[in-house]
Amino acid sequence: MDVFGKSKRSQVMSRVRGHGNKATELALIKFFRRHRFTGWSRHRPIFGNPDFAFPKLRLAVFVDGCFWHGCPRHATQPATNRAFWQKKLARNRARDRVVNRTLRQRGWIILRIWQHELTRRNEPRLLLRIHRIFGSSFARNFEMVSTNQGEVA
Repeated sequence: MDVFGKSKRSQVMSRVRGHGNKATELALIKFFRRHRFTGWSRHRPIFGNPDFAFPKLRLAVFVDGCFWHGCPRHATQPATNRAFWQKKLARNRARDRVVNRTLRQRGWIILRIWQHELTRRNEPRLLLRIHRIFGSSFARNFEMVSTNQGEVA
């Protein structure tokens, strides 16, 4: 049983923001700035509405909340209104697959980052994932930044 009535729940849910979420998008902005990534922009008019895009690289970056996108490590199922939530979360995952497929067909590289990957503890692993996507040009910049403890040579 929900602690709120139907109209109050609707009001509460309408205030959930799709962008600018401190646990996800803003954390990734800090990550990009800390590691001196350049060439990204936010909320470009690209199919699927990626959170960030690197247009020159044709790289679309999505920051996925563990609950909303069904993280295999952290996703939980709400105890109430189970049928609704199962359908809702399944639709989110299906939409993610359609967006990935469509953008790949249009020549984009897709990077999906889970919310839990944006912690300092997971940062080296995330850097490695991004390094693999960016290829050799990123590798040269990464080595410069790493050897100079954040200072660009």
